[in-house]
Amino acid sequence: MNNSKDLPLLRVENLTKHFRIERGFPKSVTYTVKAVDDVSFTINKQEAFGLAGESGCGKSTVGRCVLRLIEPNSGRVSLGDMDVLALGKNELRIMRKKMQIIFQDPYSSLNPRRTIGQTLEEPMYVHKLYPKNDIRQVAEGLLESVGLSPGAIDKYPHEFSGGQRQRIGIARALLFNPELIVADEAVSALDVSIQMQILQILKDLKEKLSLSYLFISHDLAVVRYFCQRVAIMYLGKFVELGTVKQIFDDPLHPYTLTLRNASPIPDPMVKQEFAELKGEVPSPISPPSGCHFHPRCPKAMDICPKEYPTWTEQGEGRGVACHLYT
Repeated sequence: MNNSKDLPLLRVENLTKHFRIERGFPKSVTYTVKAVDDVSFTINKQEAFGLAGESGCGKSTVGRCVLRLIEPNSGRVSLGDMDVLALGKNELRIMRKKMQIIFQDPYSSLNPRRTIGQTLEEPMYVHKLYPKNDIRQVAEGLLESVGLSPGAIDKYPHEFSGGQRQRIGIARALLFNPELIVADEAVSALDVSIQMQILQILKDLKEKLSLSYLFISHDLAVVRYFCQRVAIMYLGKFVELGTVKQIFDDPLHPYTLTLRNASPIPDPMVKQEFAELKGEVPSPISPPSGCHFHPRCPKAMDICPKEYPTWTEQGEGRGVACHLYT
Protein backbone atom coordinates (compact mmCIF):
# COMPACT_ATOMS: atom_id res chain seq x y z
CA MET A 1 0.00 0.00 0.00
CA ASN A 2 1.40 3.41 -1.01
CA ASN A 3 1.96 5.99 1.67
CA SER A 4 0.01 9.13 0.76
CA LYS A 5 3.08 11.19 1.66
CA ASP A 6 4.95 9.52 -1.21
CA LEU A 7 2.27 10.30 -3.81
CA PRO A 8 2.59 13.25 -6.20
CA LEU A 9 0.25 16.07 -5.25
CA LEU A 10 -1.37 15.95 -8.72
CA ARG A 11 -1.41 13.08 -11.20
CA VAL A 12 -2.89 13.54 -14.67
CA GLU A 13 -3.21 10.43 -16.83
CA ASN A 14 -4.25 10.27 -20.50
CA LEU A 15 -6.25 13.50 -20.29
CA THR A 16 -8.27 14.17 -23.43
CA LYS A 17 -10.60 17.01 -24.39
CA HIS A 18 -12.23 17.32 -27.82
CA PHE A 19 -14.55 20.11 -28.94
CA ARG A 20 -17.14 19.81 -31.69
CA ILE A 21 -17.59 22.93 -33.81
CA GLU A 22 -19.69 23.73 -36.86
CA ARG A 23 -18.39 25.64 -39.86
CA GLY A 24 -19.99 26.71 -43.11
CA PHE A 25 -23.15 28.40 -44.34
CA PRO A 26 -25.87 27.65 -45.32
CA LYS A 27 -24.92 23.98 -44.91
CA SER A 28 -22.69 23.55 -41.90
CA VAL A 29 -20.06 20.85 -41.42
CA THR A 30 -19.17 19.52 -37.96
CA TYR A 31 -15.49 19.25 -37.07
CA THR A 32 -13.74 17.78 -34.04
CA VAL A 33 -10.95 19.83 -32.48
CA LYS A 34 -8.55 17.75 -30.38
CA ALA A 35 -7.62 20.54 -27.97
CA VAL A 36 -5.95 18.13 -25.52
CA ASP A 37 -5.00 14.69 -26.77
CA ASP A 38 -3.82 12.03 -24.31
CA VAL A 39 -1.47 14.01 -22.04
CA SER A 40 -0.01 12.71 -18.77
CA PHE A 41 2.11 14.37 -16.09
CA THR A 42 2.57 14.69 -12.35
CA ILE A 43 3.18 17.65 -10.03
CA ASN A 44 5.01 17.06 -6.77
CA LYS A 45 4.39 18.88 -3.52
CA GLN A 46 5.89 22.38 -3.47
CA GLU A 47 6.85 22.16 -7.16
CA ALA A 48 6.24 24.60 -10.00
CA PHE A 49 5.45 22.56 -13.14
CA GLY A 50 5.41 24.49 -16.40
CA LEU A 51 3.29 24.02 -19.53
CA ALA A 52 4.84 25.85 -22.46
CA GLY A 53 4.17 26.23 -26.17
CA GLU A 54 2.78 28.61 -28.75
CA SER A 55 -0.68 30.12 -28.36
CA GLY A 56 -3.48 27.71 -29.23
CA CYS A 57 -1.62 24.51 -28.36
CA GLY A 58 -4.04 23.53 -25.56
CA LYS A 59 -2.18 24.69 -22.43
CA SER A 60 -5.08 26.58 -20.85
CA THR A 61 -7.51 23.78 -21.68
CA VAL A 62 -5.32 21.38 -19.68
CA GLY A 63 -5.48 23.71 -16.67
CA ARG A 64 -9.24 24.11 -16.89
CA CYS A 65 -9.76 20.36 -17.26
CA VAL A 66 -7.65 19.73 -14.16
CA LEU A 67 -9.92 22.10 -12.22
CA ARG A 68 -13.04 20.75 -13.96
CA LEU A 69 -13.95 24.20 -15.19
CA ILE A 70 -14.15 22.23 -18.45
CA GLU A 71 -15.19 18.59 -18.32
CA PRO A 72 -12.66 16.36 -20.15
CA ASN A 73 -13.78 13.58 -22.47
CA SER A 74 -11.56 10.99 -20.82
CA GLY A 75 -8.55 10.50 -18.59
CA ARG A 76 -7.89 10.62 -14.89
CA VAL A 77 -7.00 13.52 -12.58
CA SER A 78 -5.95 12.68 -9.02
CA LEU A 79 -5.25 15.15 -6.23
CA GLY A 80 -3.37 13.04 -3.72
CA ASP A 81 -5.50 9.91 -3.46
CA MET A 82 -8.70 11.69 -4.57
CA ASP A 83 -10.16 11.02 -8.05
CA VAL A 84 -11.15 14.56 -9.11
CA LEU A 85 -13.19 13.53 -12.16
CA ALA A 86 -15.33 11.11 -10.13
CA LEU A 87 -16.47 13.69 -7.57
CA GLY A 88 -20.10 14.71 -7.28
CA LYS A 89 -21.28 18.30 -7.06
CA ASN A 90 -20.93 18.67 -3.29
CA GLU A 91 -17.61 16.82 -3.13
CA LEU A 92 -16.27 18.93 -6.00
CA ARG A 93 -17.17 22.10 -4.14
CA ILE A 94 -15.08 20.95 -1.18
CA MET A 95 -12.21 19.81 -3.39
CA ARG A 96 -12.01 23.16 -5.18
CA LYS A 97 -10.82 24.77 -1.98
CA LYS A 98 -7.62 22.80 -2.53
CA MET A 99 -7.15 23.89 -6.16
CA GLN A 100 -7.43 27.53 -7.24
CA ILE A 101 -6.66 29.53 -10.39
CA ILE A 102 -5.02 32.84 -11.25
CA PHE A 103 -6.45 34.09 -14.56
CA GLN A 104 -4.49 35.68 -17.37
CA ASP A 105 -6.35 38.97 -17.65
CA PRO A 106 -6.26 41.02 -14.41
CA TYR A 107 -8.75 43.49 -15.93
CA SER A 108 -11.63 41.14 -16.71
CA SER A 109 -11.14 38.67 -13.84
CA LEU A 110 -12.41 41.15 -11.21
CA ASN A 111 -16.01 42.38 -10.95
CA PRO A 112 -15.89 46.15 -11.61
CA ARG A 113 -19.00 46.75 -9.47
CA ARG A 114 -17.57 45.18 -6.33
CA THR A 115 -14.95 46.58 -4.00
CA ILE A 116 -11.89 44.47 -3.35
CA GLY A 117 -13.25 43.82 0.13
CA GLN A 118 -16.50 42.44 -1.26
CA THR A 119 -14.57 40.23 -3.71
CA LEU A 120 -12.42 38.73 -0.97
CA GLU A 121 -14.89 38.64 1.90
CA GLU A 122 -17.96 37.08 0.27
CA PRO A 123 -16.40 33.60 -0.26
CA MET A 124 -15.33 33.57 3.38
CA TYR A 125 -18.92 34.33 4.47
CA VAL A 126 -20.44 31.74 2.13
CA HIS A 127 -18.07 28.95 3.19
CA LYS A 128 -18.00 30.07 6.84
CA LEU A 129 -14.23 30.02 6.91
CA TYR A 130 -13.82 32.44 9.81
CA PRO A 131 -15.97 34.16 12.45
CA LYS A 132 -17.76 37.13 10.91
CA ASN A 133 -15.89 39.64 13.04
CA ASP A 134 -12.54 38.33 11.77
CA ILE A 135 -13.24 38.23 8.03
CA ARG A 136 -12.28 41.81 7.23
CA GLN A 137 -9.02 41.44 9.10
CA VAL A 138 -8.23 38.22 7.20
CA ALA A 139 -8.93 39.99 3.88
CA GLU A 140 -6.59 42.84 4.83
CA GLY A 141 -3.93 40.28 5.74
CA LEU A 142 -4.27 38.64 2.33
CA LEU A 143 -3.73 41.98 0.63
CA GLU A 144 -0.64 42.62 2.73
CA SER A 145 0.73 39.18 1.81
CA VAL A 146 0.78 40.20 -1.88
CA GLY A 147 2.27 43.63 -1.27
CA LEU A 148 -0.85 45.84 -1.11
CA SER A 149 -1.88 48.12 1.72
CA PRO A 150 -4.93 47.21 3.82
CA GLY A 151 -6.55 50.45 2.63
CA ALA A 152 -7.00 48.89 -0.81
CA ILE A 153 -9.88 46.86 0.57
CA ASP A 154 -12.45 49.65 0.06
CA LYS A 155 -11.41 50.53 -3.49
CA TYR A 156 -12.77 49.32 -6.84
CA PRO A 157 -10.77 47.44 -9.52
CA HIS A 158 -10.56 50.47 -11.86
CA GLU A 159 -8.49 52.28 -9.22
CA PHE A 160 -5.60 49.83 -9.61
CA SER A 161 -2.93 49.17 -12.23
CA GLY A 162 -2.64 45.83 -14.04
CA GLY A 163 0.07 44.58 -11.71
CA GLN A 164 -1.94 45.56 -8.65
CA ARG A 165 -5.02 43.81 -10.00
CA GLN A 166 -3.03 40.66 -10.54
CA ARG A 167 -1.85 40.86 -6.93
CA ILE A 168 -5.53 40.97 -5.93
CA GLY A 169 -6.12 37.92 -8.13
CA ILE A 170 -3.36 36.12 -6.26
CA ALA A 171 -4.88 37.13 -2.91
CA ARG A 172 -8.24 35.75 -4.05
CA ALA A 173 -6.58 32.44 -5.01
CA LEU A 174 -5.13 32.18 -1.49
CA LEU A 175 -8.50 32.52 0.28
CA PHE A 176 -8.96 28.81 0.94
CA ASN A 177 -5.32 27.92 1.70
CA PRO A 178 -5.05 25.81 -1.49
CA GLU A 179 -2.49 23.10 -2.15
CA LEU A 180 -2.32 23.72 -5.91
CA ILE A 181 -2.66 26.91 -7.94
CA VAL A 182 -3.14 26.94 -11.71
CA ALA A 183 -1.42 30.10 -12.95
CA ASP A 184 -2.82 30.58 -16.46
CA GLU A 185 -0.51 33.05 -18.23
CA ALA A 186 -0.52 34.98 -14.96
CA VAL A 187 2.16 37.49 -16.03
CA SER A 188 1.76 37.65 -19.81
CA ALA A 189 -0.43 40.79 -19.73
CA LEU A 190 2.04 42.72 -17.57
CA ASP A 191 5.12 44.84 -18.23
CA VAL A 192 8.43 43.02 -17.86
CA SER A 193 9.41 44.83 -14.65
CA ILE A 194 6.01 44.04 -13.10
CA GLN A 195 6.29 40.42 -14.24
CA MET A 196 9.37 39.97 -12.07
CA GLN A 197 7.58 41.39 -9.03
CA ILE A 198 4.62 39.04 -9.47
CA LEU A 199 6.87 36.02 -10.04
CA GLN A 200 8.80 36.86 -6.88
CA ILE A 201 5.54 37.06 -4.91
CA LEU A 202 4.52 33.65 -6.26
CA LYS A 203 7.93 32.21 -5.37
CA ASP A 204 7.80 33.59 -1.83
CA LEU A 205 4.27 32.23 -1.32
CA LYS A 206 5.39 28.83 -2.61
CA GLU A 207 8.01 28.59 0.11
CA LYS A 208 5.91 30.17 2.86
CA LEU A 209 2.68 28.23 2.24
CA SER A 210 4.13 25.04 0.64
CA LEU A 211 2.20 25.69 -2.57
CA SER A 212 2.47 23.83 -5.86
CA TYR A 213 1.84 25.44 -9.24
CA LEU A 214 0.69 24.38 -12.66
CA PHE A 215 2.33 27.32 -14.42
CA ILE A 216 1.04 27.93 -17.95
CA SER A 217 3.05 30.26 -20.19
CA HIS A 218 4.17 30.80 -23.77
CA ASP A 219 7.27 32.65 -22.51
CA LEU A 220 10.12 30.21 -21.99
CA ALA A 221 12.24 32.81 -20.21
CA VAL A 222 9.57 33.08 -17.51
CA VAL A 223 9.25 29.29 -17.31
CA ARG A 224 13.03 28.96 -16.97
CA TYR A 225 13.07 31.36 -14.04
CA PHE A 226 10.04 30.04 -12.17
CA CYS A 227 9.61 26.30 -12.80
CA GLN A 228 11.47 23.13 -11.87
CA ARG A 229 10.04 20.88 -14.60
CA VAL A 230 8.31 21.70 -17.86
CA ALA A 231 6.27 20.01 -20.59
CA ILE A 232 6.30 21.38 -24.14
CA MET A 233 2.96 21.22 -26.00
CA TYR A 234 2.18 21.39 -29.70
CA LEU A 235 -1.36 21.07 -31.10
CA GLY A 236 -2.80 19.34 -28.05
CA LYS A 237 0.03 16.87 -27.39
CA PHE A 238 3.17 16.80 -25.28
CA VAL A 239 6.27 16.66 -27.46
CA GLU A 240 8.83 16.78 -24.64
CA LEU A 241 8.99 16.71 -20.85
CA GLY A 242 11.90 17.14 -18.48
CA THR A 243 13.54 19.33 -15.91
CA VAL A 244 14.10 22.99 -16.79
CA LYS A 245 17.84 22.33 -16.96
CA GLN A 246 17.35 19.42 -19.38
CA ILE A 247 14.94 21.33 -21.59
CA PHE A 248 17.14 24.41 -21.87
CA ASP A 249 20.60 22.82 -21.86
CA ASP A 250 19.85 19.79 -24.02
CA PRO A 251 16.48 20.02 -25.84
CA LEU A 252 15.62 16.83 -27.72
CA HIS A 253 12.64 17.77 -29.88
CA PRO A 254 13.26 20.17 -32.82
CA TYR A 255 10.27 22.25 -31.69
CA THR A 256 11.71 22.62 -28.20
CA LEU A 257 15.07 23.61 -29.66
CA THR A 258 13.46 26.31 -31.79
CA LEU A 259 11.46 27.68 -28.86
CA ARG A 260 14.57 27.79 -26.70
CA ASN A 261 16.60 29.56 -29.38
CA ALA A 262 13.84 32.15 -29.73
CA SER A 263 14.00 32.93 -26.01
CA PRO A 264 16.53 35.72 -25.39
CA ILE A 265 19.21 35.47 -22.71
CA PRO A 266 19.54 38.74 -20.74
CA ASP A 267 23.29 38.98 -21.22
CA PRO A 268 24.73 41.34 -23.88
CA MET A 269 27.99 39.35 -23.95
CA VAL A 270 26.24 36.15 -25.09
CA LYS A 271 25.82 35.81 -28.83
CA GLN A 272 22.59 34.14 -29.86
CA GLU A 273 21.28 32.72 -33.10
CA PHE A 274 17.55 33.29 -33.26
CA ALA A 275 15.75 30.57 -35.18
CA GLU A 276 12.49 31.24 -36.97
CA LEU A 277 9.90 28.53 -37.47
CA LYS A 278 8.71 27.97 -41.00
CA GLY A 279 5.06 28.68 -41.72
CA GLU A 280 2.18 29.15 -39.29
CA VAL A 281 0.76 26.90 -36.59
CA PRO A 282 -1.61 24.52 -38.43
CA SER A 283 -5.32 24.69 -37.74
CA PRO A 284 -6.35 22.34 -34.91
CA ILE A 285 -9.45 21.57 -36.98
CA SER A 286 -7.32 19.69 -39.51
CA PRO A 287 -3.85 19.03 -38.08
CA PRO A 288 -1.16 17.60 -40.37
CA SER A 289 -0.95 13.83 -40.73
CA GLY A 290 1.69 11.93 -38.81
CA CYS A 291 3.78 14.15 -36.60
CA HIS A 292 1.88 17.44 -36.40
CA PHE A 293 5.15 19.40 -36.43
CA HIS A 294 6.61 17.88 -39.61
CA PRO A 295 5.59 20.70 -42.05
CA ARG A 296 7.69 23.15 -39.99
CA CYS A 297 10.44 20.79 -38.82
CA PRO A 298 14.00 21.25 -40.16
CA LYS A 299 14.76 17.59 -39.38
CA ALA A 300 11.66 16.00 -40.91
CA MET A 301 12.11 12.47 -42.33
CA ASP A 302 10.04 10.34 -44.69
CA ILE A 303 8.21 8.64 -41.82
CA CYS A 304 7.15 11.91 -40.16
CA PRO A 305 4.10 12.67 -42.40
CA LYS A 306 2.95 9.05 -42.17
CA GLU A 307 3.02 8.14 -38.50
CA TYR A 308 2.77 10.01 -35.21
CA PRO A 309 5.84 9.20 -33.06
CA THR A 310 5.42 7.18 -29.90
CA TRP A 311 6.36 8.66 -26.55
CA THR A 312 9.78 7.36 -25.47
CA GLU A 313 11.48 7.68 -22.09
CA GLN A 314 14.92 9.24 -22.25
CA GLY A 315 15.94 8.71 -18.64
CA GLU A 316 14.10 9.11 -15.38
CA GLY A 317 11.40 11.76 -15.72
CA ARG A 318 12.50 12.67 -19.26
CA GLY A 319 10.44 11.91 -22.35
CA VAL A 320 10.01 12.95 -25.98
CA ALA A 321 7.70 12.18 -28.90
CA CYS A 322 9.92 12.34 -32.00
CA HIS A 323 10.97 9.85 -34.70
CA LEU A 324 14.59 10.88 -34.14
CA TYR A 325 14.48 8.79 -30.93
CA THR A 326 12.32 5.82 -31.92
